[in-house]
Amino acid sequence: MTIMDIRPFLAVGVSLLAAILIMLTGKKPNVRDFWSVAAAFIKCGLIFSMVPAVLAGTVFEWTLFQVTDTIGFTLRTDPAGMVFACVSSFLYIPVSFYAIGYMRGHHEKEQTGFFASFAVALCAAIGIALSANLLTFFVFYELLTIATWPLVFHARNEEARFAGRKYLIYTLVCGQLFLAGIVMVYVLAGTIDFQAGGILTSDMAPKWVLQLLFLLMILAGAVKAGVMPLHGWLPSAMVAPTPVSALLHAVAVVKAGAFCVLRVIGFVFGPELLAELGVANILAWFAAFTIIASSLIAMQQDNFKRRLAFSTVGQLSYVVLGAALLAPYSILGAYFHIVAHALMKITLFMCAGAVIVTTHKENISEMHGIGKQMPITMACYTVAALGIAGMPFIIGFISKWNLALGALQISQPFYIVILICSALLSLGYLMPVSYLAFFKKNQNGDFKQYKEANKFMLVPICVTAALTIALGIYPNFGPHLYDLASMAAEAITVGWTGGGW
Repeated sequence: MTIMDIRPFLAVGVSLLAAILIMLTGKKPNVRDFWSVAAAFIKCGLIFSMVPAVLAGTVFEWTLFQVTDTIGFTLRTDPAGMVFACVSSFLYIPVSFYAIGYMRGHHEKEQTGFFASFAVALCAAIGIALSANLLTFFVFYELLTIATWPLVFHARNEEARFAGRKYLIYTLVCGQLFLAGIVMVYVLAGTIDFQAGGILTSDMAPKWVLQLLFLLMILAGAVKAGVMPLHGWLPSAMVAPTPVSALLHAVAVVKAGAFCVLRVIGFVFGPELLAELGVANILAWFAAFTIIASSLIAMQQDNFKRRLAFSTVGQLSYVVLGAALLAPYSILGAYFHIVAHALMKITLFMCAGAVIVTTHKENISEMHGIGKQMPITMACYTVAALGIAGMPFIIGFISKWNLALGALQISQPFYIVILICSALLSLGYLMPVSYLAFFKKNQNGDFKQYKEANKFMLVPICVTAALTIALGIYPNFGPHLYDLASMAAEAITVGWTGGGW
């Protein structure tokens, strides 16, 4: 049942309004920060208020205006979009508090512009999640690029400018290819509305045309998701402040890229057509290569944030791999890994930021003994790191278990080997940080004068770390995200012939 309801529009627009208010009250930091936090709570409340009805099969829809007779600028709450919307809107709350503590503790300049861009980025992220068609999706997808660009070059130095230019080149070029693909979809299918199972069929065009179309559209998602060799912008973007890194890696940009891949595969082409075209297998190989290669590179990084950046490159390819396998459980795992990775990686980045702000040290080799001075921060880091490796009772295990089941459904045990190797490599590049922090003495005594970061930073870290455990034990804790992911995967693969639920 579809109901016309303004809440999807309000959920998108509230942070855009907040961005305007932030700019108007820039000279009053407390008022400015209030708008950021208030928008986060309102946005989350609006999204979560729609979850029970969506779980019951209701779809909320709102058209802002008609572009043509057949194309509207429309927002819609299907289960797939609600998974991304719920996790993005909720994490906006702790990230907002964390950003306030970080920016003040680090005495960053241009804070008004920072928080305004931050708000617009979350407006775009929710718009992407709730888009009902490719045109609406494209508008918010490009808005996300424009909103996060000032955040990447926030430092305004030469390194930041280079990173900003690199980010724009990667994302905007592939964005225009995506637009060309949208036009082709409309010409072939006569519609660009998302439809579970796909809107394209094999009789609409020659096979090579559909294969080319898939390439045009998947590049946009692969770039923002950091699939190799299109990942170059992501490590460079680590020059940005840590809250931006958390936003890029956990809440908005890379998740939007992964979600784009899921939308294109599940709602434009569909599993059956992609199985005929054979292109999904190629994408799965790229994802598997990225998972292993990025993990090997991460092990060589001494800079804390760069190590986490390469971890993101690999972990987001889990989502791409799950989508490309085209199996019911792998797609379920892909959707739930959006949630899992968001919680785990935002915890890791916020821990890194807390250490950097407190000690002004950015390299792992300089962090001997920091765990004794910042035990809560490093304990939360350890929990999230174990989750990234897929340890039981932490949320990462749930998503990776479903990915493995998906590989078994299509009789491809090779990808299970990839998952196991990745888990071991994750332990290899993440757990040494915990070992150095807790079990190595600092001969210089550099950390004796330090203590935990301020509460604006520490409390969000504890909240997200606790949720990684809560959802690892009970995946439907809170807004039933596991059920939403299951509904999305089942709708996409309802006609799948390789197995069943």
